[in-house]
Amino acid sequence: MAQSSFKLNTGAEMPAVGLGTWQSKPGEVQKAVSYALQNGYRLVDCAYCYGNEDEVGEGLKEAFDAGVKREDVFIMTKAWASYNTRIAENLDKSLKSLGLDYVDLYLIHWPALLNPEGNHEKFPTLPDGTRDVIQGWNHVEAWRQMEALMGTGKVKAIGVCNYSKPYLEELLPQCKIVPAINQIENHPSLPQQEIVDLCNQKGIHVVAYSPLGSTGSPLMSAEPITKIAEKRGISAGTVLLSYHVARGTTVLAKSVTPARIKANLEIVKLDDEDMKLLNDYSNDLTKKGELKRYVFPPFKTTFGFPDKA
Repeated sequence: MAQSSFKLNTGAEMPAVGLGTWQSKPGEVQKAVSYALQNGYRLVDCAYCYGNEDEVGEGLKEAFDAGVKREDVFIMTKAWASYNTRIAENLDKSLKSLGLDYVDLYLIHWPALLNPEGNHEKFPTLPDGTRDVIQGWNHVEAWRQMEALMGTGKVKAIGVCNYSKPYLEELLPQCKIVPAINQIENHPSLPQQEIVDLCNQKGIHVVAYSPLGSTGSPLMSAEPITKIAEKRGISAGTVLLSYHVARGTTVLAKSVTPARIKANLEIVKLDDEDMKLLNDYSNDLTKKGELKRYVFPPFKTTFGFPDKA
């Protein structure tokens, strides 16, 4: 089936559904990337921090060798927090691993700085075992380095990841280039409507990760989701992925199983009644203070998220 897409503020088209590669085990991600691209996917999400970009690169090469055209595929990756003062260096490492001359989108992974001279390249720690975070560092500095990449030909666009409303409000008045996207954890248990609304207002496209609630897919058994799935004769996973496309959001679906990779492209059009059920569920969790964030690094900061205040 032909994939639907959304237009970014750069004019580029971003597919509505992409393949996520976070937590894909060694030996699995190459096949997943290759299979996905040869079976209808045109968006792959990576990150230096995931530690599997060499394998992702092998999967890309396999798909390109099989006839998939590079220019038809949208590839994004991210600068890790220990490289937020060395953005260009981190990009070069990712490009080398991925076997690419350029990425379609490059993101700041988290707006924090892990000690670039610490005791570990990616996850430096202090003597007490906690993350070695440079306090008082200004995340806008990383964005200025991102903007400098735009003249290099190595990135087609730049964006952010895990940015809250307050962090976006700090960044926007100081940026020359408005981020093309904000990639955030997003699902009915964490709608983050305040961020989605601000992004929509500013022309920043939202990309949702962990749409099933991260490891173990805990949202698959939530009552409104199972109710809609039963009514429509579709899987709970299809409901959760379709929710994002109905919200005008791109969704990243992580899988290494061919049947599941294929099934994740089967988006259905949810009607107003379906969306009301899901939005009522989200609103109820918000009122009760029971929103659930599954992905949050131990960086000793709330990142401006109200559920972490």
